[in-house]
Amino acid sequence: MATLTVQNISLAGITPSLTAAAAAGDEFANTGDTFLQIKNAGSEITLTVETPAKIEGIDIAEITVTIPATTGDKLVGPFDPAIFNASTGRVVVTYSSETSITVGAFKLR
Repeated sequence: MATLTVQNISLAGITPSLTAAAAAGDEFANTGDTFLQIKNAGSEITLTVETPAKIEGIDIAEITVTIPATTGDKLVGPFDPAIFNASTGRVVVTYSSETSITVGAFKLR
């Protein structure tokens, strides 16, 4: 599992930096105004966002997002910390395949 550095968006603008997705998945710090960008240059993949929270002892279903083949570019989030944060304060994501996938985490404020 790799930890993504969250990039702060500013009025001056930023040049987004994406990194290769890790085979075991990625995680990033989340305060509720963070989102993930996923770019796919290969075959269609599925992104899974873990939901460690429970409601009255019942598991909340994990979120899955299909990233289209070749030109897939998705923004996913923001993530409610009460639902998506692990005990570390981070969101954990995994991929059906990390081949040809790049990702970046961005914070709105």
